[in-house]
Amino acid sequence: MKLSNPLFLATAIALVACNPGTSNHEHNNQGTDSTDNIQALYDQVMDIHDEVMPKDGDIFLLKKKLQDEIAATPDMVIEKRKNLERRIANLDSVRQLMMKWMHEFNPLPDTVDQETRRAYLELEMERIRKVKAAILEAIQQENTNK
Repeated sequence: MKLSNPLFLATAIALVACNPGTSNHEHNNQGTDSTDNIQALYDQVMDIHDEVMPKDGDIFLLKKKLQDEIAATPDMVIEKRKNLERRIANLDSVRQLMMKWMHEFNPLPDTVDQETRRAYLELEMERIRKVKAAILEAIQQENTNK
């Protein structure tokens, strides 16, 4: 038990030393606020991505179900087959939107001025919101078509 006390004390000192006081924070407040805002915007973009990305599995399952329906009914009426193929293509399309967004998303480094970084992230926020809307709409359409 005695050994843990010096370790605890050393850890506490290290934590206090690594956490600057409010005077340093107040001195750099404007730069920190701007950086914090950019980080918050980045986090919001990633939150939307993280919310929608798991839907890729739902889309995959919906697509597989349609493909299985086509495969299980070789003598299906052509119009119904074309409708199922169109729905499969729509599901593929929305999956590709997410893949394209992820491939193209490339946050600007800290060396770029903050206004440029903010503008980039605002554009990406709009893009990922459109991806989210398209994915959710496609899933809803498929669930309605059941």
